[in-house]
Amino acid sequence: MVTKEISLKLQGKIKRLTNETFKFDERVGEGWFSAVYFLKTKQIAEKYKPNNVVTMQFFQKNHAVLCGTDEVLALINTFATNPKELEIHSLKDGDKIEPFETVITITGPYQYFGFLEGVIDGILARRTSVATNVYEVVKAAKSSGVEKPVIFMGDRDDHFTQQAGDGYAAFIGGSKAQATHAMNEWWGKRGMGTMPHALIQLFEGDLVAACRAYRETFPEDDLLALVDYNNDVITDSLKVAREFGQDLKGVRLDTSNNLIDQYFTRNPDVLGTFDPRGVNPTLLFALREALDAEGFQHVKIVASGGFDAKRIKRYEQMGAPVDMYGVGSSLLKIHIGFTGDNVILDGKAQAKTGRIYRPNPRLEKIEFEG
Repeated sequence: MVTKEISLKLQGKIKRLTNETFKFDERVGEGWFSAVYFLKTKQIAEKYKPNNVVTMQFFQKNHAVLCGTDEVLALINTFATNPKELEIHSLKDGDKIEPFETVITITGPYQYFGFLEGVIDGILARRTSVATNVYEVVKAAKSSGVEKPVIFMGDRDDHFTQQAGDGYAAFIGGSKAQATHAMNEWWGKRGMGTMPHALIQLFEGDLVAACRAYRETFPEDDLLALVDYNNDVITDSLKVAREFGQDLKGVRLDTSNNLIDQYFTRNPDVLGTFDPRGVNPTLLFALREALDAEGFQHVKIVASGGFDAKRIKRYEQMGAPVDMYGVGSSLLKIHIGFTGDNVILDGKAQAKTGRIYRPNPRLEKIEFEG
């Protein structure tokens, strides 16, 4: 199948992403990714009910940030039979949605598009879950009244083929910084990042030497030092701050949740009322105090490692001195499932018990062009 060159237009001429962006696998049109019972139903409809007209509506059961509609519409235009003969209404990526709110309706002969039902559900489920997760994290990161950036660092938490879509969903959810170029592909930016632990390991744990090599190789970049390699974040932060002064823009803590930083070994009197493992508020306060005491107030603190919306909100409520959060695995939890239901047949209500047509005045009519 040759992918169609399309543009999608809403009333008001709002442009959407197109299937040129999504690079679909042509086997979608062959039913390779559809549940077999959908394919069998398609054949039966063609044989026994060729003139049927159904309305299929899609919904989910949470308060969420919708994402995936552009991808779904491009999918329909690429792989449905006679897509211009279908009547489609849709919300937009980024819309806040309520439980059971209809987000897309498709009206036309079942055999034209019905086999895509599960694929559509899956697209909406993944993209909306990621967008909603990111939205909640971004909201938590500004709960103290100061908006703090969130870096989407999900490259190691799922298959690499998902990065472009996940990065776009993260963008829809409110994250403007992504770890890889692929994560930025659909919205036209580039990935960002400084150094991994591997760079420091190449310099035998000498963070200053690693930072010097980084600065000489990438002189236009902001210098952001990863300071937990030796499990002594305050000592190493001060080392790089003293060495690079104003050139050091920030330090990142990524201490394992199984480790206790050496600061607590030197200061056992502060222990006893909290969990000292990993990146914790007490360590962050001590780091901020140490940097400020030597005149390094300009050095920002980035915290990563096991953060989610609940944890970030707690840190913000405590006033923990974090300027930016790096978040990965918690953003990729797929917890919002979508359902496609046929609710109207030949102009009359017809659905399984418990499901009814739910019209939504927020839906906008979709027109395919090209």
